[in-house]
Amino acid sequence: MQTTTADLSDIDLRDRDVFEQGVPHEWFARLRRDAPVFEHPIDQGPRIWILSRYADITAVSADWQRNSSAEANGSIRGLDEVDEERWQAEVAARAATSVDEDVTAGVMIMMDPPAHSKYRRLVSKAFTPRMVTLLEPAIRRITAGLIDQAIAEGEVDFVPKVAEPVPLMAITEMLGAPEEDRPQLFTWANRLIGSEDPEFSIDPRDHENAVTSFHQYAAAMAEDRRANPRDDMATALIEAEIDGQKMSTDAFCRFFRLLTSAGAESTRYTTASGVQALIENPDQFQALRDDPTLVPNAVEEILRWATPVMYFRRAVTEDYELHGKQIRAGDKVVLWYASANRDEEVFDDPNTFNIYRTPNKHIAFGSGGPHFCLGSGLARLQLNIMFEELAARVERIEPLGDPVRLRSNFMNGIKHLPVRLHPA
Repeated sequence: MQTTTADLSDIDLRDRDVFEQGVPHEWFARLRRDAPVFEHPIDQGPRIWILSRYADITAVSADWQRNSSAEANGSIRGLDEVDEERWQAEVAARAATSVDEDVTAGVMIMMDPPAHSKYRRLVSKAFTPRMVTLLEPAIRRITAGLIDQAIAEGEVDFVPKVAEPVPLMAITEMLGAPEEDRPQLFTWANRLIGSEDPEFSIDPRDHENAVTSFHQYAAAMAEDRRANPRDDMATALIEAEIDGQKMSTDAFCRFFRLLTSAGAESTRYTTASGVQALIENPDQFQALRDDPTLVPNAVEEILRWATPVMYFRRAVTEDYELHGKQIRAGDKVVLWYASANRDEEVFDDPNTFNIYRTPNKHIAFGSGGPHFCLGSGLARLQLNIMFEELAARVERIEPLGDPVRLRSNFMNGIKHLPVRLHPA
C-alpha cells in the first residue's frame, strides 16, 4: 500500500540526536519513494522543501538561475531560520576581520554566476593537475609516517592521530607554509572549524583570536609572495589575474582560512568513514591488500558511502513545479546528497559497501552546476594515498571500541575511532 504524507510525520531532519547515531537512510528511502519533494515542518521562516532523489538534485543544482546560492538570499545551510541564524553567526565571526567590500574567494560557495565564475577561474589556477600532482611525494611521506607511528603506538584513536593531520599537512604544504609554522596553523584551523557538536564547542573569544591570527599570518604570506614568488599555491593565487584584476590580500586571507579549515574537515571525515567501512568489511580490505590497483575504485565507493557534506541549500528565485508540488519564490530547497548517493534508481544495492562498484556516479563533491568542488582532485589524491599506504603497511585493522560520531546533521563524520593497526 502507498505510504501517505501523514506517515512521514516522524521525520525531523533537524534532530541531531538521530544523526549522532548514524545517517537516517531509512528516512531518505521513504522520502525517495513516497515524497521526493517533501515540505519539512519548521519552527519559523520560509517553506523548506527536501529533495532526496538523485535526478532532482542534479537538475536543481544545474538550474542556478532559479535556485540561488547567493549570500543575499540567505545561507546555504540550515533547515529553518533557527539553524540559519546559527550558521550566519558563524560566517560573520569568520569574516570579522574582513575590510574588503568586494566579493571574495572565501565566500565563493555563497555566490552565483557571473561573479562566482570569475572568482572560480581565478582560484582554479591554484588547483591545476600539475599543482596537485606536485604534492604527491610530500603527502605520501606524511601519510606513511603517521601510519607507521600509529602502528608503533598500538592502541590509537585513528581520527586525531592519522585522519586529521594528513589533509591539514597537505594543504599547508600546497600553500607553501613553512613546516615549523604548521602546528600553530593546525591549532587555529581546529578553532575555526568549530562545530555544533558540544565536544568541539569553544569560547567565542578563542574563535575570534584564531580568525585574527589567521588573517595576520595569511596577509604576511601574501605580501611575501608578491615580493618573492615561489612555486606554490599561495603564489599562484596572488599572481592569478582575471579581467585585469588580481586577488586582494583580504580575499587571499579568506581563501587561506577556508582551505585550512573547512577543506580539511571533509577529507578527515571521509577517511574515518572509509576506515570504518573496511573494518566492517574485512574481506574488502584484504582485496585491497591483494590488489592495490583497486584503491581508486575503493576511494570512489568510500566517497559515495561517506558523503561527508550531507546537504546544501538553495534559495528559490522564481516559481516552478516539481513532482506536482508548487515551489514558490522565497522558498528554500535542500539538496540531500547523502540521499542521492543511496538512490536505488542510480545505484544497485546502494546500502551495500562495495569497492568493486562500477560505474559509480556519486555526487559527494556536489551535483554538477557551478559549485562542483574545486578541491576534488586534491581530496582524491589524499584519499588514494591514504588507502594505498594502509593496504601496504597494515595487515588488519582491529577495532577497539565503537566509533563515536559527530553530532551534526550537516557533516557526516566519525570523530573518534579507537583501533589497533597490525603491521603487514
